[in-house]
Amino acid sequence: MVVRRESKSRKLRGRKTHGYGSKKKHRGAGSRGGKGQSGMMKHKKSFMLKYDPQHFGKIGFKIPPAAKKTENAINLRNIDILARKINKTEINLSELGFDKVLSTGKLTQPLTVKAKKFVEKAKEKIVEAGGKVIENV
Repeated sequence: MVVRRESKSRKLRGRKTHGYGSKKKHRGAGSRGGKGQSGMMKHKKSFMLKYDPQHFGKIGFKIPPAAKKTENAINLRNIDILARKINKTEINLSELGFDKVLSTGKLTQPLTVKAKKFVEKAKEKIVEAGGKVIENV
């Protein structure tokens, strides 16, 4: 490999651009027009309007956490397992922290189930198994 005796800049003295093409190229950060999102309402406005038209403004809304209502639900399958564990035929789901009874699964024993809400199909399955449905508000 040949060793370059003179530096490149020394060689290019007298040449306006030092091999980088037009005058504008190979400058500092000035050629970039700012970092990131700067200049979106000034010199990068046409870029923003074409490629990111929803850059400014608000879209949609978020429900505040205090306004969200969540129902803690339980399936018939889980109620059946729970009844066997605690060995009772009457279960008050409100005391256990559940609000709603869903209809997935089936009961293998007659149970009296107390809850705030029931799905119609769940009511049918409980009565079909020989149990009772009590809605307490």
